[in-house]
Amino acid sequence: MVKQILTSLTVLMLLTGCLKNSSSSYNCTSSYDPCAFKASAAEIQSVQDYLTTNGITAMQHCSGLFYTIDNPGSGATPSVCSNVSVTYDGRLTNGNVFDSTATPVLLNLSRVIIGWANGLPLIKAGGSMHLYIPPSLGYGTSTVGSIPANSILVFKVNLIAVQ
Repeated sequence: MVKQILTSLTVLMLLTGCLKNSSSSYNCTSSYDPCAFKASAAEIQSVQDYLTTNGITAMQHCSGLFYTIDNPGSGATPSVCSNVSVTYDGRLTNGNVFDSTATPVLLNLSRVIIGWANGLPLIKAGGSMHLYIPPSLGYGTSTVGSIPANSILVFKVNLIAVQ
């Protein structure tokens, strides 16, 4: 019973925690431009420093997001307006886990942080990836739960399905 309550609270935190804030607003339309909002050079450098220090080779997205594709998947490709079913593990750069779920959760990509909205369309259903998200593509200057303001976010995401 306690485990079910904790799992429910974790999913609720994800759904409310990943909601974009007004400073990172974007429209869910077919004309969405993932390169329109770009992280600052300082934030991009901070992510690059983290990757270098940890021996991680990642691709850079036009927005300043960094990513590695572990498995490209073979199903449908999501758009910024898609509902997706995912499992994920979210960590800070110090390794502390701030959220995770092994049970798939359904999210709409227009309602999550920009780093996810820009990153997940790079794989297909059945795929998995790591996202290295600069603060302005995550929660920016806001503290959210156990995530301090101006944090680089590291996610391992499995894209289970696209609806």
